[in-house]
Amino acid sequence: MSVTNKQILKTWWPLAASWLLMGFESPLISAILARLQGAEINLAAYGGIIMPLSFIVEAPIIMLLSASTALCKDMPSYRKIFKFMMITGFALTVLHILIAFTPLYYVVVRNIIGSPEAIIEPARIGLMIMTPWTWAIGYRRFQQGVMIRYNNSQAIWVGTVVRLVTLSVILMIGYSIGTIGGVAVGTAAQALAVIAEAVYNGLRVRPVIRKYLVNAPEVEPLTWKAFFNFYIPLVMTSFITLIWQPIGSAALSRMPRAVESLAVWQVMSGLLSIFRSPGTALNEVVVAMIEKQGAFRKLQRFAVRLGVISTGVQLVFIITPLSLLWFQYVSAITPPLIALAKSAFWFAVPLPALSVLQSWYQGAILSSKKTRSITESVMIFLAVIILVLFGGVAWGKTTGLYFAIIGMVLGVGAQVLWLFSRSRNYMRLAAASDCEPEQATA
Repeated sequence: MSVTNKQILKTWWPLAASWLLMGFESPLISAILARLQGAEINLAAYGGIIMPLSFIVEAPIIMLLSASTALCKDMPSYRKIFKFMMITGFALTVLHILIAFTPLYYVVVRNIIGSPEAIIEPARIGLMIMTPWTWAIGYRRFQQGVMIRYNNSQAIWVGTVVRLVTLSVILMIGYSIGTIGGVAVGTAAQALAVIAEAVYNGLRVRPVIRKYLVNAPEVEPLTWKAFFNFYIPLVMTSFITLIWQPIGSAALSRMPRAVESLAVWQVMSGLLSIFRSPGTALNEVVVAMIEKQGAFRKLQRFAVRLGVISTGVQLVFIITPLSLLWFQYVSAITPPLIALAKSAFWFAVPLPALSVLQSWYQGAILSSKKTRSITESVMIFLAVIILVLFGGVAWGKTTGLYFAIIGMVLGVGAQVLWLFSRSRNYMRLAAASDCEPEQATA
């Protein structure tokens, strides 16, 4: 049976809702941090140290979503990847503890990143509180992939609601108390929220496992060699993708208005993730559906429309008073930081469309199980953004936030071009096997 537009939309919207709701997580935290004592320091510590380091530690486990979506075809493969997730989660949690609780922290933050001295100690408290983060992220992404594979993506956005409600409750409790440090409130809320989501996903995936995996025939035995051949390039991809954040923090710390740039970057990165979420959600949809009959052309048209709409929404946000209202009343940052955020946000206009294209090409490559070119594309992204940031540090006369945004846009653009060039063969094969009649409708 041919894939319909309705099926694509049904698979995409829960994922988009999940990514969109997760996108609100960072702005919510920023809004509370901005309203507590020492707002600028708290925002800079959270966005300049805590989250970049947390993302780097979790990098080897974050791509389990794609791995379980593509590879969990029977119970033996599910058990094998589950075992990998648990062992890796434990090892990465130990690494997180070593960084947060030992003198290694000062080596990383003071000597390597070069963070402003004022944010080092507040950030360490937050990083300690974030200890459960990596293991919980790995567990919930692994189970989410299984649900996506077996057409239960609707459950994922419910899990994100659980996460967001937990986050909001903890944030409001911390804000109402008023005497707890902003970084401690934000990171406690974030850690507990992701644990709550992981627990929900663990419960919600059980009927899916019983229905689809327990009695599934073992048609393709998954060996460790096959798994690592698929997964290691994805690990490198996530690591390279995320390592730019501490590199960016290090660069911003060495350019004019360092604390202001780090504070605004925390606010802007959360806002950008909201506008990029529709495109980000497309990746797993392409992986799950592109090989099905009649899917290619419908997915292609869906991607084009999605890119145009998401870019238009961001433009409306910038052009209208919405951006001022957001920065002033939601983010609650000071007027000088609002001016910096509004001027820098214009440079990010291409990002929603680029995110759609990235997911379209990357999803096609992932469906082929040949993931090396994805790693190559991320290396190109990292090279471009490092070059731009290095130029900003060498120039030394312009606020660092502008170089971070411009570098990100140029880096993602270069990444998309590489994915386009490497996905053409897969796209041709998918188009050739798409036997959908032109007059077919949804």
